[in-house]
Amino acid sequence: MAEQAQTRDAFPYKVTLTIPFPTPHLATTAHGALAVDAELSPLVQRSLCVGPSRPNELRVEYAATTNRMLRVAVNGFLESVGVVVGVMRELDVDVVQRDMSGEGGLAGVQGLAPILGS
Repeated sequence: MAEQAQTRDAFPYKVTLTIPFPTPHLATTAHGALAVDAELSPLVQRSLCVGPSRPNELRVEYAATTNRMLRVAVNGFLESVGVVVGVMRELDVDVVQRDMSGEGGLAGVQGLAPILGS
């Protein structure tokens, strides 16, 4: 228990991101593409999963020792998400475009508009 409390105190800066995808398949595909890149810094911890409450959402939790390390890690991750979504768009345009207008689609997601051509 003391070790768990020490770990929590060592990484006091936290953020959770939930990224919706049009389908569970695309969320799982994005997870597979993004999960292979481990965090390079021992000052940052990342947890990545699909769901659990919604199977079309990618959920990532970050914890870091400083707010700067958290910002750098999250920025890098969001750049990678942009690349993954861009590849999805190029390789499976009809799926992404069809669900752009629907609720829960990728339309309006900050940072993805230039990639999606919105």
